Amino acid sequence: MQALHMHPTFGVKWLNKHLSKLWPFVVDAATVVVKESVEPLLDDYRPPGIKSLKFSKFSLGNVSPKIEGIRIQNLQPGQIIMDIDFRWGGNPSIILAVDAVVASLPIQLKDLQVYTVIRVIFQLSEDIPCISAVVVALLADPEPKIDYTLKAIGGSLTAVPGLSDMIDDTVNSIVSDMLLWPHRHVVKLGVNVDTSDLELKPQGRLSVTVVKATSLRNKEMIGKSDPYVKLYVRPMFKVKTKVIDDELNPEWNETFDLIVEDKETQSVIFEVYDEDKLQQDKRLGVAKLAVNPLEPEITQEFTLKLLHSLDPIKNRDTKDRGTLHLKVKYHPFTKEEQLEALEMEKQAIEERKRLKEAGVIGSTMDAVGGAASLVGSGVGFVGTGIGAGIGLVGSGIGAGAGLVGSGIGAVGSGLGKAGKFMGRTVTGPFSMSRKNGSSSTAPQPDQPSA
Repeated sequence: MQALHMHPTFGVKWLNKHLSKLWPFVVDAATVVVKESVEPLLDDYRPPGIKSLKFSKFSLGNVSPKIEGIRIQNLQPGQIIMDIDFRWGGNPSIILAVDAVVASLPIQLKDLQVYTVIRVIFQLSEDIPCISAVVVALLADPEPKIDYTLKAIGGSLTAVPGLSDMIDDTVNSIVSDMLLWPHRHVVKLGVNVDTSDLELKPQGRLSVTVVKATSLRNKEMIGKSDPYVKLYVRPMFKVKTKVIDDELNPEWNETFDLIVEDKETQSVIFEVYDEDKLQQDKRLGVAKLAVNPLEPEITQEFTLKLLHSLDPIKNRDTKDRGTLHLKVKYHPFTKEEQLEALEMEKQAIEERKRLKEAGVIGSTMDAVGGAASLVGSGVGFVGTGIGAGIGLVGSGIGAGAGLVGSGIGAVGSGLGKAGKFMGRTVTGPFSMSRKNGSSSTAPQPDQPSA
């Protein structure tokens, strides 16, 4: 890869000068656009325990961002790839109205600092304006830094336990799922423009068996932790194991199939939680496994040390949190499998939206239990492991009851808007889980523990 660096006096100063002049007009236009586009995302990614997240005030402020460097990448004909070093120490006026289960209060975002590298890809054409489409993404390396502080107005953040962490997780999930490379936004600038080469496509399937954990930390005052594992490549499509009660050395032996969209840059994230039926579940540790080093079609075993945080700056807690034991195999897609996975991904997102609109889940980020399969064509998604005698299948959901396919159905009881699936055996359109050898074919979304 060859990079051509623009001389600072040639491009950067000129751009910053004009960006500063244009910023008041950008603010007026962007404030409406950002609020209208971000509020639905906040609702989609809203964490458990929060009933709604909306902006009561939103303005980008009068401090314009700074461009600190531009690199033009020569990669392939018909495209110009530009990496922009972007920094913003802004003074936006943003107040978030948080409606939580236990309290409601306005939260002000202060001391915003953003540093990231923006990748912009221009698809060239012969017709004026000579650019047919633009792609925008944030590079994963170096990792984007978005720092801010939260201040409760007329109250205390302690009124909602874990609120700061909830908002941080929501912001990080939106950024990593929507904008962090390889994910990107594609904007067509012409009519009948073919952007298929610019769109993100599934590359392969990662089969991950969560075998067991050893020496987990005990978070309970009485008895032992009740651990389960959430794992994902994309936060949008988390999957979850069953809960093992009262055990610090749990064995799950559950297998999940996850979609990989960019083998070079993506990783599998593992989060081990202790289920708490009365409060928010406690996180016992996290771990990460890079996909790139994996050899195709070879099952490999890994033992990962659980950490306090994946962020080195936050990972100052060096206490032993135990280990997670895995078996992993990567399968590269054929062209046919790639197209099938792409279509399945689109259907999965639509299914999640339908579940949310039906009130079965609180947000599209809510978890779905581990045991699910996609059965045949037009039959529907069927839960295979029954938890507490309650399950939920496919679509056709009405008032907490579902009926799918040829007499296949299940009854959900007391399914709240917080998305707490009582039976933990909920079918999901986008995750594949195989428990003790029973096979399935589609990866599934995530749900907060009950």
